[in-house]
Amino acid sequence: MTTGTRADGPVRYLTIHHDGVTIPVSRAGRGRPMVLCPGLNSTQADLRELTELLRQDHDVVTFDLRGHGVASAADRYSFDAFLGDLRAVMARLDRLDLFAPPVLVGYSLGADLAVHYASEHPDLATELVLIDGANPIPEPFITEADQPTYLRVWEELAMRQRTVQGTDRQVLLTGREILNINIEIDAVRSGILDRFRRIGRPTSMIMSTSMAGDSGGGQAERINRNWQAGFERLVREQPHVATYRVDGDHRLPFTHAPEIAQIIRRALSTADPAGSRRTP
Repeated sequence: MTTGTRADGPVRYLTIHHDGVTIPVSRAGRGRPMVLCPGLNSTQADLRELTELLRQDHDVVTFDLRGHGVASAADRYSFDAFLGDLRAVMARLDRLDLFAPPVLVGYSLGADLAVHYASEHPDLATELVLIDGANPIPEPFITEADQPTYLRVWEELAMRQRTVQGTDRQVLLTGREILNINIEIDAVRSGILDRFRRIGRPTSMIMSTSMAGDSGGGQAERINRNWQAGFERLVREQPHVATYRVDGDHRLPFTHAPEIAQIIRRALSTADPAGSRRTP
C-alpha cells in the first residue's frame, strides 16, 4: 500500500488483482467507514467532489470498476463482472483496518451492485445509500426497437471518451459494450425488489426528479415516467427504504454534490431500521 498527502490526513492507495484485472483503491478521511462504488461511465475522479465532501466526516474507500479510470481493461464487461470487482474490494477491506463494517454507497450501476452485494452478504455492510440507481422500473428503458438509436448514442460517447484516454477519467468500453450493459441493467432491475427483501439493513434511496432531463422530448418524457413509476413502486413495496428526491437529472453526484453529501449525512445520522425518512 502507498500513501499520499491531504490537508486532513494521508490518502492510502491499494491495487487489487483479480479476474485478470487490476482495481485501484483509495482511502482517506476520518470517521465512520464508507465504501463508494461508481457507476457505468463514471470514475473515482468524476466523483471527486462528492468523495471529498464525504471524507470530511467519513473514512471513505473508493475505487474504479474495470475499464474505468485507472483500472485496467478487461476481456469481458458484464453486470456479474462489475459485481465481482465490488466483491473483490469488499473482500480486501481487512487490509485497510476499518474499525467496523462500512456504509455501502453506490451511484447508478454502483447502486445496483451495492444492492446485490448486500443481499448476498447482509452482515458486511451496516447501511446502504443508493444514488439514482437500483430502481425497480416496471418497463425496460431499452426496447429492441430502441437499440440502434442507443447504439449510435453510445458509440458517439465512446468516441468522445477517447479524448481523455490515459487519464484518471478514461472509460475503455465500446459503444456496443455500453449498450449491452444497459440491457443487462434493465433485466437486473426487473427483479431487484427480491434483492431488497434480503438485505435487512437500513437503506436510503436518493433519486433524481427527472432522470433523463427536462427537455420535454418524447423519449426523455417516457424515461422520466418509467423512473418515477419505479420510484413509486419501491415506496409502495419496500416502505422501510428511506427515500429522498433531488431536483435534477441522472448527473446528481456531479451537479448536486453538496446537497447529496448533506442528505447522506442526515440519512446516516437518523438511521432507524424500523423507520422511514422521506422527502417529497
